[in-house]
Amino acid sequence: MKSVNLKSLGVFVLALSLTTSVFAGSQKVDTSKSSVKWLGKKVTGEHFGAISVKEGSLEVSNGKVTGGKVVIDMQSLTVEDIKDAGTNAKLAGHLKNDDFFGVETFPTAELAITNVASQGNSHTFSGNLTIKGVTNPASFTATSAKDGKTTVYKGTLTIDRSKFNVRYGSNSFFDNLGDKAIYDEFTLDFSLVVVE
Repeated sequence: MKSVNLKSLGVFVLALSLTTSVFAGSQKVDTSKSSVKWLGKKVTGEHFGAISVKEGSLEVSNGKVTGGKVVIDMQSLTVEDIKDAGTNAKLAGHLKNDDFFGVETFPTAELAITNVASQGNSHTFSGNLTIKGVTNPASFTATSAKDGKTTVYKGTLTIDRSKFNVRYGSNSFFDNLGDKAIYDEFTLDFSLVVVE
């Protein structure tokens, strides 16, 4: 009788551990299939481009996302709206230098997700965003769609650059910029592909 109970207990523990491994753990971001598009606006127009995800993962418990981390490769920043190669390189270089994101000193930016509120396929992510060594709270919404063993999260993160010491052309730091002013807020439209 005891041997049967021990055997049953062993089966139960094994089943529990398998269930836990399915419903709890870390799911990696597929950086090759994920994308981030940036958009910045100024008084006289706008510029846009892309930037790469270096690495990332989402923490899952009981089948729900509870947190995670996404690291952005700031050195990968590209400009997509300017076709002239010289002008394109000039703007990309300016965005990478110390006037803006100082990518040589700060090669990555990081979003640490500390809380996720989900309702169906809609999710509100909250956490801390670090750019140029400065950390501020961040919150945004995203939708999810399952595709086989992957889940795609899509949304938009709006960032106030003045809070991260990105000062160039900002009315928050300089007066009388007129039509040379660049708006503080820029957006990141993301599509994160997460593998179970």
